[in-house]
Amino acid sequence: MSTTIKDSSAALKSAYAEAGWSRIPFRFDSKALELIRERVASISRERRPEVVHEKDSDVVRAIHGCHLFDDVCSALVRHPQLVALAEILTGKPVYVYQFKVNLKQAHEGAAWPWHQDYAFWNKEDGMPRPEAVNVAISLDDTHEDNGPLTVIPGSHRLGLIGLPNTVEGEGDWRRHVSADLAYTVNTDTASDLAQRNGTELMVGPAGSVHAFHPSLVHSSSNNSSPDRRALLLITYNAVDNAPVAPTRPEFLVSRETTPITPRRDDRLAVEPHGQAPATTTAPPPDHEPG
Repeated sequence: MSTTIKDSSAALKSAYAEAGWSRIPFRFDSKALELIRERVASISRERRPEVVHEKDSDVVRAIHGCHLFDDVCSALVRHPQLVALAEILTGKPVYVYQFKVNLKQAHEGAAWPWHQDYAFWNKEDGMPRPEAVNVAISLDDTHEDNGPLTVIPGSHRLGLIGLPNTVEGEGDWRRHVSADLAYTVNTDTASDLAQRNGTELMVGPAGSVHAFHPSLVHSSSNNSSPDRRALLLITYNAVDNAPVAPTRPEFLVSRETTPITPRRDDRLAVEPHGQAPATTTAPPPDHEPG
């Protein structure tokens, strides 16, 4: 099986357009994963604004903007396969809009409520259109008990759903990275969508790569298992879709909108994803996860 993303571009584009997400037919190898995990662990121990903790806890929830100051993360966003994937799915030259690692520690990782990423990017940053793509890399084995992403396939075609005219605490970026999200999809609305479209879990072995649309409705439950779940997310945005005057910190929304130049780094090798698609149908939720 080829690990060249262009070989499967037609199938990927079709699946992505239909469902709003797709599993990518390659994964990062064990040496690349070990290196990325080491860097994430090192950054997580630092006291800096890019490192977010669970509420009233020293448990790290997420880290942001690592590509701006870490050489491995900087090399990762320039990976030729990832850049090609983003350009295929957006149909345009891209730049890195956002970089983050969401961490769900064993038995402690809290839920993320139903939401659409594009709600934040449009309302807070002024991104004109959802012409971006999230590329998600599993740093750990991800299974149904350690808080995987739950997605509602096809929900990206509905646009932004049920946003309020005003939001309490609007403009406070901390409400965009905590469990108390500023923009969420109403629980009843999400349940209705799930009844119609079903839900799927974004699961798979460590190193797996998935892509999902900015308007895809998704959530994740608490981590009830003894296994950590770390998910690295790179958001690539079309160059002609950059916000004009973003106000959130640089580590949440990049001001550098020059088309990214792919660059190979032998430390970050990929291999064919030789397993059957790791997609599990989840039961339709009747309440917010967690």
